[in-house]
Amino acid sequence: MNTKITTLFYVKKSKTNSKGLVPIYLRITIEGKRFELTTGKLIEISKWSAEQKKVKGNSEEARSINEYLNLLISKVFESQKYLMIENKEITFETLKNKILGIEEKQITIIEVFKEHNRQMKALIGIDYSESTYKRFETTLMHLTSFMNWKYRISDINIKKIEYEFISSFDFYLRTERTCNNNSTIKYVKNFGKIINICLANGWLNKDPFANYKAKVKEVVREFLTEEEIEIICNKEFVSERLELVRDIFIFSCFTGLAYIDVKQLSNDNISIGIDGDKWIFKNRQKTETISKIPLLPTAQQIIEKYKNHPASVNEKRVLPILSNQKMNAYLKEIADVCGISKELTFHIARHTFATSVTLSNGVPLETVSKMLGHTNLKTTQHYAKILDKKISEDMMILKNKFTIKNNETKPLWTESP
Repeated sequence: MNTKITTLFYVKKSKTNSKGLVPIYLRITIEGKRFELTTGKLIEISKWSAEQKKVKGNSEEARSINEYLNLLISKVFESQKYLMIENKEITFETLKNKILGIEEKQITIIEVFKEHNRQMKALIGIDYSESTYKRFETTLMHLTSFMNWKYRISDINIKKIEYEFISSFDFYLRTERTCNNNSTIKYVKNFGKIINICLANGWLNKDPFANYKAKVKEVVREFLTEEEIEIICNKEFVSERLELVRDIFIFSCFTGLAYIDVKQLSNDNISIGIDGDKWIFKNRQKTETISKIPLLPTAQQIIEKYKNHPASVNEKRVLPILSNQKMNAYLKEIADVCGISKELTFHIARHTFATSVTLSNGVPLETVSKMLGHTNLKTTQHYAKILDKKISEDMMILKNKFTIKNNETKPLWTESP
């Protein structure tokens, strides 16, 4: 970039001192903006040449001051040259700071990342869930380890982050941390959010993610079949804790609510819907979109069963849910006891609601999407893709239509005699 810079020396008569000497000032104009600074030199006003912008004559004093003024001009253009060599943007502010010797504040990526996470932690339960915060903390841990592994540093100026840094981070996650494709992309995208913060604040002029291409591989979501749901529902447990965990898990299977939404569920979230029956009206913690779910009989029975449970009453919750970690640990026990080979986690309940409970029983995709609180229909379509039973039933309807039509009309194809 060819930045226009002009310089001008002049004396300030308004600042004449008690000895009758005037200070010499330097005015620097950069792309139409200007600032001035004192040279620290004083002379008699009669010795200043307004036309030549220097001290008159060839005296020792004149030569000394004029040489100093020339050095100041050299410093201005050396500052411009330095910014160009460092590949830094030459603006009024950057050049002025360089000339005046004001060091630009170094903004580092780990510093920005830690501040982001600090703010996110303060907003848990308001704008973010604890699990989201923990994912960003894990990403920060991976990023810190990566920089030590690759560059032997603990932090880096954000302006030094380029595409090579991003691609190397991706490589590190896949190899040194043995992350699968989708986990790698999620961590890199979390890091991308921090880069976007830097771009939005004007700390970065170029997006290092511009050429980063990565595709999330579609994962087949595990869910329970109707037969497996029935096995769990009918199982008699000796342990009250396993019975409790089973009931809350089944409640999620018949409502589609995620763990955090079941945990937050209060009696205020249950009211009469458009059909005169009880519905759940709940803003999803993850997306802040509202889920409106008619309560199926099984879910209503579970609510009724625990309405007087001490934990439900004391904590003003619909169900006395345990921590997510404990729920998942006990669900593994339940799977073993029930002879289910699938790795049972609480989130499978939500997948089960989308597949075996609703889509498999003819509930339209759009309706399921609304109940799940999805912001995009494509998210719900992932569930429909894995339902061979649904495909079979839909094609059977089509086959029946063609059979009826062929019976009423002459067949399009006939076998040769």
